[in-house]
Amino acid sequence: MRASRESDSSPFTVLHAVQPGDAGVARVVTDLVRAQLGEGMRVAVACPPGTPLAAAVRAEGAVVHDWRAGREPGPGLVRETRDLARLIDAVRPSLVHAHSAKAGLCARLALRGRVPTVYQPHAWSFEAADGAVGAMARRWERWAARWTQRIVCVSDAERRTGEEAGVRASWSVVRNGVDVTRFAAAAAQTPDPGPGEGPLVVCVGRLCRQKGQDVLLAAWPAIVAEVSKARLVLVGDGPDRARLRTGAPKAVRFAGAVDDIAPWYRAADLVVLPSRWEGMALAPLEAMASGRPVVLTDVAGARESLPPDHEPHCLVPPEDPAALAAAVVRLLGRPELRHSLGRQAHEHVLSRFDVRRTGAAVADVYRELAGVRCTEHREPIAQ
Repeated sequence: MRASRESDSSPFTVLHAVQPGDAGVARVVTDLVRAQLGEGMRVAVACPPGTPLAAAVRAEGAVVHDWRAGREPGPGLVRETRDLARLIDAVRPSLVHAHSAKAGLCARLALRGRVPTVYQPHAWSFEAADGAVGAMARRWERWAARWTQRIVCVSDAERRTGEEAGVRASWSVVRNGVDVTRFAAAAAQTPDPGPGEGPLVVCVGRLCRQKGQDVLLAAWPAIVAEVSKARLVLVGDGPDRARLRTGAPKAVRFAGAVDDIAPWYRAADLVVLPSRWEGMALAPLEAMASGRPVVLTDVAGARESLPPDHEPHCLVPPEDPAALAAAVVRLLGRPELRHSLGRQAHEHVLSRFDVRRTGAAVADVYRELAGVRCTEHREPIAQ
């Protein structure tokens, strides 16, 4: 495979290799693509065709290359790696930025350090697996770090998790950011949460084990026993949809995947994300940007996303339905506290998690790896 950096007279070219093509990773990549195009970079994206990501980055003006890759390693891995190698050869990028475990696997196998390579786990793959599979994932991450010029983590906790697993790398921590203006704006339309007039709890996320909707559903009977009119809407789709629907109370609404999640945050009285693991989840930042309080499980990135004095109200242990129910009931029963927390959360995200900071910090990583000195002052990246 031939893959070389372009001449100094050519625009800096970044190729984002991405799998998955939906949910939070897709939103993060779309925001990065928008910022990088605005800085005059040439941006290409290799991702599964027909996905929300493919449509979004094409609309932003990026060159999109179809890369047919599944989420999990399997019999197609060799083909997926060869296909990505051919795309890299065609694009001839200055730098490859691989997002999530599958793209990180294929990109680093294809490149083996020939082109500056940035890997962004968006939560470590070995957290999703136990036993032999988890051990294999840890060994791979340790091995592949030698082919990675920079690993970008979205929280200090995610970096510590990698270090504790034995990953030795050059690290940067670039926290996720959101478009505060978009999420703070009044919703153009109000979604239909279903019948009832009680307080509305919204959970936004892919319907999968990682996001822990099953824990929230297990907690829900205890919640409605205390707040009888409370309503719950799960926004998102995923492999666990059928299983979750089977075990859910009839009153719980499954809204499915939506094109615009902002109206759901604005409709919510409280947003809950009961994840089993994360790097730094995007949904809580979006909810707080919308002025809504959140209840989170104490996984990587949660403490770093919350205002410090919100932890007693908003942080619970993972996989603990009783603790989750107690936190939700407390906040549903105290509307003045919810409103106060929501205002504070909005100011917190505005001051620390604006998406423009994220884009600028990633651009600084690229410049550093390309050996180009930044031409203007930017906030330093945590190392």
